[in-house]
Amino acid sequence: MFFVQKTYSQEEINRSTIETFNEVYGLEVRGKNAFSIAAGATIPNGDYADALYEVYMHIGYKRFLGPHININVGYNKYNIAFKDISNQGFMSFDANLEVVPFSKSIFSPFVYVGGGLNASNYFLRTDSKIQGGAGFEILISPLVGVKLFGEYNMLFTDELDGRVYGASDDAFWRAAIGLNFYFGKRGRKRSVKKNEPTVINSNPIIHAKN
Repeated sequence: MFFVQKTYSQEEINRSTIETFNEVYGLEVRGKNAFSIAAGATIPNGDYADALYEVYMHIGYKRFLGPHININVGYNKYNIAFKDISNQGFMSFDANLEVVPFSKSIFSPFVYVGGGLNASNYFLRTDSKIQGGAGFEILISPLVGVKLFGEYNMLFTDELDGRVYGASDDAFWRAAIGLNFYFGKRGRKRSVKKNEPTVINSNPIIHAKN
């Protein structure tokens, strides 16, 4: 004669929400929109020697078009300096197409390319430019990510530093650390009713003995 006994691999737990990783962070982990801020340094690659690192600040907004691609726009304030020669303030208004290959992970590298308008203080001079960069981001909460990135900017002019020399246009590097503040989730938590069957209580382990 056979007797059947039901045992469970773990205790049954009634919860209002199953808090798996993706349910806590959203179906796509990152929100559909983000505001960003960053601070770092700029160094020129121009016609003078003895380039100096100078302050760089950024504020921007990004919008995801899909799980891995977003468009972003930003305002950037920075200085271009050469030892014992000049220290000038500039700003740029940039637009980029960015790829985030592992957007469903809390850690992901990213790359971007785009173009923008560069301007001296008070818009005394404006020039167009292109830029490209790369970095990585780590989510420290469902709404906040820390990012570190560097980018290369090339202007369509050789007069950024006030000196025209050689055949190449002026360029500069920017690097910074910053924060992304996400909102507008693409996913949501999966709510489970208190008495709704789960994998644990609807598929118990069955042991048979005679």
